[in-house]
Amino acid sequence: MASITVRNLDETVKQALRLRAARHDRSMEEEARLLLADGVGEPDQRPMAAGGSNLPKPVGGADPDHAYPARGKRILLIIGGGIAAYKCLDLIRRLRERGVSVRPVLTRAGGEFVTPLSLGALAADRVFTDLFDREDEHDVGHIRLSREADLIVVAPATADFLAKMAGGHADDLASTVVLASDKPILVAPAMNPKMWQHPATVRNYATLESDGVHFIGPEAGEMAESDEAGTGRMAEPMAIVERIGVLLDTGPKPLAGRIAIVTSGPTHEPIDPVRYIANRSSGKQGHAIAAALARAGAQVKLISGPVNIADPAGVEVIHVETARQMHEAALGALPADIAVMVAAVADWRTDGAADEKIKKTASERTPRLALVENPDILAAVGHHERRPCLVVGFAAETEKIDKHGRGKLERKNADWIVANDVSPETGVMGGDANTIRLIRRDGIEAWPTLSKQAVAERLTERVVDYFAENTAHA
Repeated sequence: MASITVRNLDETVKQALRLRAARHDRSMEEEARLLLADGVGEPDQRPMAAGGSNLPKPVGGADPDHAYPARGKRILLIIGGGIAAYKCLDLIRRLRERGVSVRPVLTRAGGEFVTPLSLGALAADRVFTDLFDREDEHDVGHIRLSREADLIVVAPATADFLAKMAGGHADDLASTVVLASDKPILVAPAMNPKMWQHPATVRNYATLESDGVHFIGPEAGEMAESDEAGTGRMAEPMAIVERIGVLLDTGPKPLAGRIAIVTSGPTHEPIDPVRYIANRSSGKQGHAIAAALARAGAQVKLISGPVNIADPAGVEVIHVETARQMHEAALGALPADIAVMVAAVADWRTDGAADEKIKKTASERTPRLALVENPDILAAVGHHERRPCLVVGFAAETEKIDKHGRGKLERKNADWIVANDVSPETGVMGGDANTIRLIRRDGIEAWPTLSKQAVAERLTERVVDYFAENTAHA
C-alpha cells in the first residue's frame, strides 16, 4: 500500500482518481488505498445503520469461496493488545474476500500494535475505540454495536481480556460491548504459554466455556519472545475464518444424523528415531472433505496422519502417526454411515524400527531395510461386518488410472473410488488442485480440474444424492 505512486498512473486514471478523491474529501493516495482495500468498489465509511445493509463486495472482485456460509453476515472484531494483533489485518481481508462485513473495535492496548488507519482501510468501515465518544453514545452506541453484529470475534484475546469477560467487567468499549451482547462470541486467545497455563487463566477459560463462549486455539509454536515456545499462539486467520463459517452456517443439513469417517494425510513409518517412510501427502484434500461433510450436517470423525495444516472446524479429529494406528482408529470409529478413505497410507513399514539412530560409518555397508506390509485400511473397512452404507476410497495413480481404480474398487469392496493422477508434473501432492475420475460400479464420471475445496464440495453433493436416492439406507 505504501508504495503506491500516483504520478505513474495513466492520465485518464489519474483524472478519475482526482475527481473521486475530491468528492470524498480525501487525498489521491488515501483514495487509492481505500480503492485497493475495497476491491475498487465504492468505499463506505459510514457506520452500519440498524437493520441496514452495508455489506462489502468481494475484495478485488474475486470470491475465493462463493459457498462460504457466513457470506453476507456482519462481524464485530475486537482487537486486543498483543503482538498477534497484526494477524487481524489479514483476517479482515480474508473475511471481506468472502463477502463478510467487518467492523473493528480497537482496544487501547491493541492500538499499540495496529493503527485505526490500517484497520479502517481494510474493513472499509469506521474503527471504534472510545466508550465515551459523544458522537456514538448519544444513542447508546455500545449497545447498537453489540446488537447489529451476527457474531463477535475477539482476536487476539489477552489474559487480561479473558479475565474481564469472565468477571463481567465493563470498563472500556470492548468489554462493555461483550457484556451487552446477545450474539454468539468467538475468542482466539494469544499469550505467553505460562500465562495460558496459569490457574487464573484456566479458571477464566472454564467459566467462559460454561457460559457458552466459543474458543479457537491457542496453538503451539514459537513465541515472539526469544527462546520461548509452547501453547499460546493465536490461531491463524484462515482457521478463524473457517470457524466463523461453521458458527454462522444456517444452510441445509442433508446429512444430519449421519456419521462419517474420513482419513487424511500421510502416515510415517519409523526407520529409527529420526527417519521414517512416508508419502507426499499434505492432507489438504482429506481435511477439505471432512469439513464439507460437516457443513452438510454429518458428524465427522477425521483420522489424520502428520500434517502441517490446521484441524478443520466442526469435526472430531484423531491424530495418528503410523498406518497401524490409523487402522486401529478407523475400525474403532465404526459403526458409521459413510467412510471416505483419503489418506496416503504407507504400504510398507520396516520389520522392526531401530531403537537408536542408524549411524553412517565408512567401514560399514549401507544398511538393508527389511519391509513388511501395512494393514489395508480401505479393505478392512470395505469387508467389515459393520461396513458403512457408503465406502469411498482414493486411488493415487501415475498410470492407467481407470484400470487401477476399478481394480481397487473390486478388491477393497468399495462403492466408489476417487481416482487421480499424482504424477510429479501434476502438482497434486501438496498442491491446491485435483483432477478427479469418480469410478462407480455403474460407470466413470470425469471431473474437470478443480480446487481441492471444490472437489470436496462436489463429492459431498454426490454423497447427499446417494442417500437421497437409496431410501433403503435412509
